[in-house]
Amino acid sequence: MYDRKTWVVLAVCGSLLAVGLQQSNKQAQDKARQDKALQESLPKDSPTPGAQPAENPVAPAAAGLVVDPPPPPVEEEFVTLASDKVLFTLSNIGGGIKFADFKTEFQVGKKSDLVRVNERGGGPIGGLAGTDEALENLSYTYLEAESVAGQKVVYAGKLADGLLVKKSFSLVASGEPGAAYLLDFDLTFENPTSGPLNLRKYSIYAGEAAPLYQSEMPDWTGMLWLENNSMSFTKASSFKGGMLSSEHSIFNTPEGKKIQYAGVTNQFFATVIRPKDPLDTTVWAKPSQIKLKDDALPLKAVRAGLRLPDAALDPNGKKSFSSRIFIGPKNNPVLQKMGDGWGELMQYGWFWPVSVTLNRTLNFFHNCLDGIAKKWSWGLSIIFLTIVVRIVIWPLHAKSTRTMKRMSKLQPEMAKLKEKFADDPNKLNTETMGLYRKYGINPLSGCLPMFIQIPIFFGFYKMLQYAVELRGQGFLWVPDLSQPDTFATLAGVNINILPVVMAISSFFQIRMTPKTGDAMQQRIIMFMPFMFLFFCYNFASALALYWTTQNIFSIGQTWLMSRIPEPELKPRKDGGKKTWVQRMAEQQASAQKQRQLGGTGSKNTPDSQKKRPPRTGG
Repeated sequence: MYDRKTWVVLAVCGSLLAVGLQQSNKQAQDKARQDKALQESLPKDSPTPGAQPAENPVAPAAAGLVVDPPPPPVEEEFVTLASDKVLFTLSNIGGGIKFADFKTEFQVGKKSDLVRVNERGGGPIGGLAGTDEALENLSYTYLEAESVAGQKVVYAGKLADGLLVKKSFSLVASGEPGAAYLLDFDLTFENPTSGPLNLRKYSIYAGEAAPLYQSEMPDWTGMLWLENNSMSFTKASSFKGGMLSSEHSIFNTPEGKKIQYAGVTNQFFATVIRPKDPLDTTVWAKPSQIKLKDDALPLKAVRAGLRLPDAALDPNGKKSFSSRIFIGPKNNPVLQKMGDGWGELMQYGWFWPVSVTLNRTLNFFHNCLDGIAKKWSWGLSIIFLTIVVRIVIWPLHAKSTRTMKRMSKLQPEMAKLKEKFADDPNKLNTETMGLYRKYGINPLSGCLPMFIQIPIFFGFYKMLQYAVELRGQGFLWVPDLSQPDTFATLAGVNINILPVVMAISSFFQIRMTPKTGDAMQQRIIMFMPFMFLFFCYNFASALALYWTTQNIFSIGQTWLMSRIPEPELKPRKDGGKKTWVQRMAEQQASAQKQRQLGGTGSKNTPDSQKKRPPRTGG
């Protein structure tokens, strides 16, 4: 059960959070309208999901590293690698992963179209970018002799400066954690020319991350990199300029960093390139624009690449780089099992221990309930998790409620003190603390649940925001817990039920809470549920379900506490021990008084005001 101070702090935090999200979304939409005239720079000739790839192109066996590639084919040719979770489609144009389809993840509001990664990326993941981060997209030769059907794909090609390149993409053994989303990627260069060539100008393309639905927040899409086990993230909305002003929009990480991995991400999915050993290099990123529908406003996507380290390749010299490519969902249990910094992809922020713990508990409840109520198991898991958290912190709330009830009984005496010391705030604070001490009331005991609730609230928010497990999972009338629970549309306005229930339950929960503070403060607190309704109306229904469950539980908790006999308000015989807050208030009042007396703490006495005799210097 929230006390008054808890609601004030949560209101401030929630307001700042909602205003920040709305402002970011507004800026992105304004920028989108300005750039609406720009034509998309990306080709749209990629195959549709589920399309049958063309037959594997066959190249003659090569003696040495690579053979000279044939002329560009008339049509793009594809070959596939498939794990239990992902279908990787590779292309001979650019020699990399053209796109990847998740076998069990569907587009928002659809149960037939699979989620596709890098659909409009302009080039394949694992492709090479040269000067000015321009994708090479050269025609590569598929080496049938070195490839293994369904397990390994090998390409060979020749770059414009004469460098010979070989690329190998292989599935990872299924017993390894996260193997279904991983590919082993080996890249080898050979210099057949008569002069040295530096690999620094080339980078490995990590593909493009784009929003999955029109209302996805622009701050959820961006580029990221891990350095010294510390995650850094640059969101799409922070990029300036449009597609035609790339010199103003390219972002580069600082020099001298040991990059462990780098890539791009949206709300639920990420594409990451991880070298076998950290590289002393940089990462680049720049925005692009996409349209999910022809009549929709354009959205910002982000492309990124990992530059190769500074290495001069002498004539006939060779250089190889081994990496792993991750293309998968940001699923906390899977990433935690992978270890070695992969869990940082969740981007939980400051309260990551809370979010990780809550996510593990949520998955535990789901595993227990999946066999009983499979259709509603995730929604029930959120409810059970909320109840468990509320039970754990029940003792703190019980103590807080008793403190608030005792403080409410002091209101008449508090009113007298405010009237008596209306012109002396310091004296008022001192007398108020003395009143608390007299009756053995510690104001901090009423604030303690507030400090517990803040990390839990934001931990819950972050956990539910990135919980890919909730995508497409229904509960009661809610078709997708990761989206608003739109029941109907009236005059172009979506009717979402759960936020309304959340606001109503919040209102009744506040009315049942013991009242403290003045009339104006009480009116503001009563208005808070409607403010949160406005801010959270289009949030994911999982968050509204959590908050509604919490409110209903708090109402029951408040009713139960009301059946307990009222605490007595008796003066303590010993006058009460001063609390830390009281001591601080008294010290502050004393310091203020000293400053008013001259700033040094000493009073001016008649003797001190006498004139001193002149110094004789002797």
